[in-house]
Amino acid sequence: MIEMLNVSKKYPNGITAVNDLSVKIEQGEFVYIVGPSGAGKSTFIKMMYREAKATSGSVKIGKFDVTKLKERDIPLLRRFVGVVFQDFKLLPKLTVYENIAYAMEVIEKTPKQIEKRVFEVLDLVSLKHKARMFPNELSGGEQQRIAIARAIVNTPGILIADEPTGNLDPDTSMEIMNILEEINNQGTTILMATHNSQIVNDIKHRVLAIENGRIVRDQQEGEYGYEI
Repeated sequence: MIEMLNVSKKYPNGITAVNDLSVKIEQGEFVYIVGPSGAGKSTFIKMMYREAKATSGSVKIGKFDVTKLKERDIPLLRRFVGVVFQDFKLLPKLTVYENIAYAMEVIEKTPKQIEKRVFEVLDLVSLKHKARMFPNELSGGEQQRIAIARAIVNTPGILIADEPTGNLDPDTSMEIMNILEEINNQGTTILMATHNSQIVNDIKHRVLAIENGRIVRDQQEGEYGYEI
């Protein structure tokens, strides 16, 4: 499902964010990505959906050889890899329904297909009743749930969640985790970058710890392992 082999990423300013990293993640896994700020977690994640391109090594995501992917084929990869950001990135002038539907419109689904699927994912995140509201009328937790719904509306094989609970209180964070667990139970591979030690320690999954651009710990049912 995800395989990186001897991957490095060096930016033009000379910083090596990822250094000779190799890892394999199977379909259906739930993996936490942890480590100190500046460790290379964001670059590690960005290389999976070609927001960043590896300087050397091989990155394979499903059927995609990401390091050799032509620019015109990147949108195909991004249908397979859904991404949820800490700051939601919802379009402020579109309603909840329109924000989610937009992700299907760009791949030319029919209005009937769009309506059916949008309400399916809204039901999953328990926000059907907010379909006609705008992002600024929602709480932070609700916005994150909508961002998750948008990320999975095209049924990606992989969902990347970059600090999805970073701006949320503990109760709301647990609501988000329950949704991610449900998505994972349906077969989607989930990678979640997080600094939330309580979540990592309480809801056990595989843990990849990254420091100085390398994986320094790979534990099944792992602990967070850093002081907060």
